Amino acid sequence: MGLTNQSTGAAVLGDTLCIEKGENQRVIALAGNPNVGKSTVFNALTGLNQHTGNWPGKTVANAQGACRHKGKDYILVDLPGTYSLLASSVEEEVARDFLCFGCADAAVVVVDATCLERNLNLVLQTLEITQRVVVCLNLMDEAEKKGIQVDLEELSLQLGVPVVATSARSGKGLEELMDQVEAIAFREKKTYRVKVDYGPQLEEAISLLEPAVAKVQDAIDSRWLALRLLDGEEKLLAAAQARLGFDLRGDLEVKKALEEAKKCLGGGDIDREGLIDRITQSLIQRAETISHFSIREEKPGYGPRDRAIDRFLTSKATGIPVMLLLLGVVFYLTIAGANLPSQWLSSLFGWLEGAASAWLLEIGTPAWLHSLLTEGILRTLGWVISVMLPPMAIFFPMFTLLEDSGYLPRIAFNLDRCFKKAGAHGKQALTTCMGFGCNACGVIGCRIIESPRERLIAILTNNFVPCNGRFPTLIAIITMFFAGSGGLHSLWSALLLVGLIILSVFLTLIISKLLSKTVLKGMPSSFVLEMPPYRRPQIGQVIIRSVFDRTLFVLGRAVAVALPAGVIIWLMANLTWGGESLLALCAGFLDPFARLIGLDGVILIAFLLGFPANEIVIPIIIMAYLSTGSLLELGDLAQLHSLLIDHGWTWVTALCTMLFSLMHFPCGTTCWTIRKETGSWKWTAVAFLLPTLTGIAVCFTVATGARLLGLA
Repeated sequence: MGLTNQSTGAAVLGDTLCIEKGENQRVIALAGNPNVGKSTVFNALTGLNQHTGNWPGKTVANAQGACRHKGKDYILVDLPGTYSLLASSVEEEVARDFLCFGCADAAVVVVDATCLERNLNLVLQTLEITQRVVVCLNLMDEAEKKGIQVDLEELSLQLGVPVVATSARSGKGLEELMDQVEAIAFREKKTYRVKVDYGPQLEEAISLLEPAVAKVQDAIDSRWLALRLLDGEEKLLAAAQARLGFDLRGDLEVKKALEEAKKCLGGGDIDREGLIDRITQSLIQRAETISHFSIREEKPGYGPRDRAIDRFLTSKATGIPVMLLLLGVVFYLTIAGANLPSQWLSSLFGWLEGAASAWLLEIGTPAWLHSLLTEGILRTLGWVISVMLPPMAIFFPMFTLLEDSGYLPRIAFNLDRCFKKAGAHGKQALTTCMGFGCNACGVIGCRIIESPRERLIAILTNNFVPCNGRFPTLIAIITMFFAGSGGLHSLWSALLLVGLIILSVFLTLIISKLLSKTVLKGMPSSFVLEMPPYRRPQIGQVIIRSVFDRTLFVLGRAVAVALPAGVIIWLMANLTWGGESLLALCAGFLDPFARLIGLDGVILIAFLLGFPANEIVIPIIIMAYLSTGSLLELGDLAQLHSLLIDHGWTWVTALCTMLFSLMHFPCGTTCWTIRKETGSWKWTAVAFLLPTLTGIAVCFTVATGARLLGLA
């Protein structure tokens, strides 16, 4: 099972990158490093006039928004956050290709004023592609606090393009920014080329190749394209071929010039990695020079407050315990806070079901269709939404608050050593955390991992951490069989849940290690982890962003999968064979195997039928035990506990059910997402089987051990 461009989701961009726009609208690309406030600038300029999707042929998010300034209309395109345009990741590829082929009238590069030198690398690369650039020097308020002063005129002179100082959180400087964008987009202001010196050999090679490139095309900057021909960037050249209509390397004059240029670099096959290193070094040196002239006074950017906080949050002694404590608090608030909204939503759907039932009876709907629509589809949908929406609406904003405050990179720092030892990428720590909210979101989050091999490991193992869809099952079993229902049961449940989560992370590391030593062999790659300054989160924007970008996105996918599931569950509960429902027959067939792993046939069929959404596992168990034809909800956990005990549940059954809930196949939404992210049914099947076989093995071991010790 080798990695391919298709199997890892790194396919070539779709045929079109152009943004649909009106006759008088201008398209503005918004680029920048991660954690520079690019999204804050985008949100401040566009407000609620925005929508999200995916780039054509890509799994990378695409955010567009409308903006009006002084009577002129603009479409802002928020490009993926990236440190470079040399295309070592899908995000870099998307950002680069849009700047080249996306029909943008201007580009705004957002940079962090507190670490200007590092951010200039992306600015210089963007200027090599297009001169229609405005540099947005953001976070000026933080720079002032740290004693950093930037000479805007000198910086603009060094770069050859306008530079505007902003503090996007407070809206300061955004009007001036749009004034400069207008001047560039409508060609009212001229810019000039900033040339990066790549050394005698490479410059000679470029000078030989550039005239030939310029002669056969004028759509892309010839100097920059000559560099890409020399470093052999295949994806870029393929994209250029698709848009230019011919193979640039197939042109005889270009081909001849390329051979001559390669001779200047030593002839034969060029060491691409070495050439990229030379290019990167030259960019860094130029950034250092510009910073030297532009930054007049600078105190240490990493302030004493941040340093003191990091000594506590990232130390070997306190880093992990604090992380677990915060995780416990998040889960406690999620568990305790979701109860009442879930009850409200459940009551709402109960009313809707009653109203729909009355209307269907009024119009004379056949009994079977009436039951299918109300007790099958609508009731299943109600279960999924009422159980899934409240925890997500609490968890995702809290997760985003940690992200916005600057704490999440610290979690990655704390866990980096563990994931490295497991042969995985340090950034997998972040995607694992996202999986606690929703495994589908965790899989999508794996896009931040540059290495295709390590990205695939993260995708295949993300399901080992429980999502909010599995929390209701885990919490109910913990409360009924292990924690009790006293006044502090929510706190005790949260502590036991944290223990299960530690186990899930341990299993994630073990399976990652196994994959890295077998089918996905390779050395763990190194990466630079940026530690952004601690910032006060913008609570309003956090809530809006997490609700629309994460909660509703995942809920929409879950609903799409849950609708057909309602039909299947109803059919199995209502169709009979030999006097028994199909549900009972399937449960009986699975019972011998299920008991080997500490479950029973009803529990196992409930997990199988719960494939569309983990939230409906418990309702299916209740429905099967009571032999009803529709999903039911008992009044409280005490009634449910009595029902389970009456049907043979012991503490071993409860423990094995929790373990299998922790380690079983991904839900339908997650499988769908894995298929879209990897572009491969093979890897989707592996992601399905890997946790399932692990769960079967663990449950069998626990159940067998309990029997041998006389505990079951």
